[in-house]
Amino acid sequence: MKQVIVMRADLGMSKGKLAAQACHASLGAYKKADGRIIREWEFQGGKKVVVQVKNQEELFEVYELVKAADIPSFLVRDAGHTELPPSTVTCLGIGPDKDERIDKITQDLKLLK
Repeated sequence: MKQVIVMRADLGMSKGKLAAQACHASLGAYKKADGRIIREWEFQGGKKVVVQVKNQEELFEVYELVKAADIPSFLVRDAGHTELPPSTVTCLGIGPDKDERIDKITQDLKLLK
């Protein structure tokens, strides 16, 4: 069981902004997950992995695959109060769900650096 956060690498967000956006993605997807899945994920330690895509186009490609697989997800749109214009799509929270379901979609994405 795990949760994956997919971040856009092209936005040049500060580390603090990036962390805040990842938290929005994590909580947003968590709230959409089935209670049984959440309990199992939490029992196993609540594993999270943060990966990156090059741009918004790649993020939406991942998002469409996640929706088609019926995995809980949350697309983050920034409010525009600090570093980014309003409604900038910054990242995607996926899961929690079974590793193999998420890996089918995200296994080739690189870890965020």
